[in-house]
Amino acid sequence: MTLLELQDQLKTLVRAKATEIYGEDPGKIAVEVPPKTEFGDLAFPIAFELAKRLKASTGEKQNPRKIAEEIRSDLLALEIVQDVQIAGPGYLNVFLDRPKLLNLAVSSEPPFKKSPDSPGKICVEHTSVNPNKAAHIGHLRNSVLGDTFVRILRSAGEDVEIQNYIDNTGVQVADVVVGFIHMEGMDLEAIKSLDAKLQSEGKNFDFYCWDLYTRVGIEYQSNESLVEKRAETLHSIEEGDNKISELADYVATRNVECILKTMERISIRYDLLPRESEILHLHFWQKAFEMMKERKVIQLSESGKHEGCWVMPFESHEGSDDHENDKILVRSNGTVTYTGKDIAYQMWKLGLLGLDFKYRPFTTYKNGQEVWITTANDKRAIAPKRQYGSAGRVYNVIDTRQSYPQQVVKQGVATIFPEKGEAASVHLSYEMVALSPRAAEELGFKLSEEDRQKSFIEMSGRKGLGVKADDMIDRLEKNALEEVSERNPDLEKDKQENIARQIAVGALRYFLLKFTKNTVIVFDFKEATAFEGETGTYCQNATVRLNSIFRKLDSEIANRALDSLDSRREKLVEYFGEKEGNGLWAVVILALRLEESVKQAITQAEPAVIARYTFNLSKASNLFYQKHRILDEKDEDRQALLIAIAETSRRALTASLAIMGIEVPERM
Repeated sequence: MTLLELQDQLKTLVRAKATEIYGEDPGKIAVEVPPKTEFGDLAFPIAFELAKRLKASTGEKQNPRKIAEEIRSDLLALEIVQDVQIAGPGYLNVFLDRPKLLNLAVSSEPPFKKSPDSPGKICVEHTSVNPNKAAHIGHLRNSVLGDTFVRILRSAGEDVEIQNYIDNTGVQVADVVVGFIHMEGMDLEAIKSLDAKLQSEGKNFDFYCWDLYTRVGIEYQSNESLVEKRAETLHSIEEGDNKISELADYVATRNVECILKTMERISIRYDLLPRESEILHLHFWQKAFEMMKERKVIQLSESGKHEGCWVMPFESHEGSDDHENDKILVRSNGTVTYTGKDIAYQMWKLGLLGLDFKYRPFTTYKNGQEVWITTANDKRAIAPKRQYGSAGRVYNVIDTRQSYPQQVVKQGVATIFPEKGEAASVHLSYEMVALSPRAAEELGFKLSEEDRQKSFIEMSGRKGLGVKADDMIDRLEKNALEEVSERNPDLEKDKQENIARQIAVGALRYFLLKFTKNTVIVFDFKEATAFEGETGTYCQNATVRLNSIFRKLDSEIANRALDSLDSRREKLVEYFGEKEGNGLWAVVILALRLEESVKQAITQAEPAVIARYTFNLSKASNLFYQKHRILDEKDEDRQALLIAIAETSRRALTASLAIMGIEVPERM
């Protein structure tokens, strides 16, 4: 039995008793966590709510404390409940049987159960980097948020498909193609030769494209003829089946390969790479457009500034041209907007379009997992091993600047398919990532004195004022390796490097997760990798410390301690009743709240919930580790209790870190 299952049992008993006594359904049963374990493990404020309902229905004033007394006896009947106390004017404070619950915690590791409200298969689309250059630190926040949310859903038993949308026909790809053709004077064969040369020198193709993209942006400012080439190039790419589109496909595909390698460095992988080119060439948009016209959810504007455009007739946003433009799905010149294509893509993801992609394998990760990509090439297409799309719910991880277009997509799909509703489309939005002035200088940016006084430095990929993700990871690994080498000079070099990688990934992922999604992140290397404070390194270190206990402890002693808790019940009751007993129990009950935190993270679509939980448990575990010397404990019964608490805590910490994509190193 998990703590969440126990809560559900208690809720059922409370609802049944309230209905039996008063003939009144109390509605949703709230459960609170008392601020201290001495006040109980769970608290039910049900008596107050029921008193309000009864007064509203009968007109008679009810005493919440009397209602609580009536419900109390039924809760005491549950075997795992040790006591139920009525606090204040009517709180029901539930005290659980500590030895029994601890024994349940260490004797089994039940998987989290899928919610009865599960929508079926869930699709999470994240990363979606324009394949025109290397990924930067802003993309890392998107990817880490999306990947962690996938892990959260999967830990709750959900079937999740991970998609990384590739906009291989967009203007950013066109810009790089313009640079290769009209500034570098290269054709496809020349680009392939350049790519081979870069690889032989250990250099990255996506880094080269990063610099080229910046140079093109600067050249546009003074070269109007080059700007004209941009429009011609974009048209050729969208049209397909020509030399320019073939060149663009090579450039985009190579950048995708580079970006996937970058993301795998921080343990991020995908199932499917849907490409925009197939949405165009396989007529997804045309099908969606006809469905929208048929169901009259889109209309042709016959006057005003949007004359000749097909628009979604949602509420107007006076004074916001951007929002008005986001409702345009087809421009007056007949071209389709991003919002229009996104609606068609969203319909496919939800299995509502009646069309499907063609697929081919793209690459295989080191762990053997395959990632597939869509294709318009019949000769290369093969049947995938699973059905893609057709999800019950879709989470789109896109930054907050896209909130209104995402709202149009959500409302658009819900208007076409009211039976699906808006709940099927969820925008998991987030704020930008910036650099602290100190971090910017560490990465080689030259800052003015004015910049040094700023709280953060904003980035711009088009201006080249950005931090490549690989550069960020390299710097974190370098910093971590210096620390690991100093602390563990006896370790072989390869082990030091592996530990440094685990620490670097943990530092980066935790730093990007600990802030709520609507918070602007200001990244700082020193803060991210600190061994103290709210960092991934601190959480890893807390787990490593607990693991070290079991590495030094005789395995027979540990197994005997965990297997004999039931026979030591009287002594455990005695120890938990001592002055320090509540502190010991606080570690256990917190460790048992992981499943509850997972559920909360899903409900709120907020991965920061898991980061906060992990840090709080790490703090509690560190205090426990420092105060209780398990290996030196002479009292066999007390040592058994301490071993069980350490085991419960390290299991929860290891699991919560894994949910965040963070490994536990052998040493720190």
